[in-house]
Amino acid sequence: MPEAPQWARVRGEMNCYIRRGAWYEVLRLTPEEVVLEVNRRPVRVERSSIQMVPLRPHTWSVVARPRDSVDMPLSWGSPYVVCPGCAHRQRLSGQPTDLRCEQCAGVFAIGWDDPY
Repeated sequence: MPEAPQWARVRGEMNCYIRRGAWYEVLRLTPEEVVLEVNRRPVRVERSSIQMVPLRPHTWSVVARPRDSVDMPLSWGSPYVVCPGCAHRQRLSGQPTDLRCEQCAGVFAIGWDDPY
């Protein structure tokens, strides 16, 4: 495990079978891969496929709807948002500055300026 917790998410259109835009704790780093805690299980991801930060972000990730998306209603359109607290995906209407999560009830700012 890293000395201080680090957080990571999949970059843009990468398909690593984990939720795009969601932040996961880094359990272990090697030169080639990162092991993330996803749903209380370790998941290996190529290091080149992820973005890492030293502190867990507290803003919604704004994600363009992937071409290969699953379990997302077509009515959501694009983009959608991913909660920084619980990784829940949620429909985005308009351009609000903050949003309450339907899953965990947390209220977070939306990361409009996030380069994701």
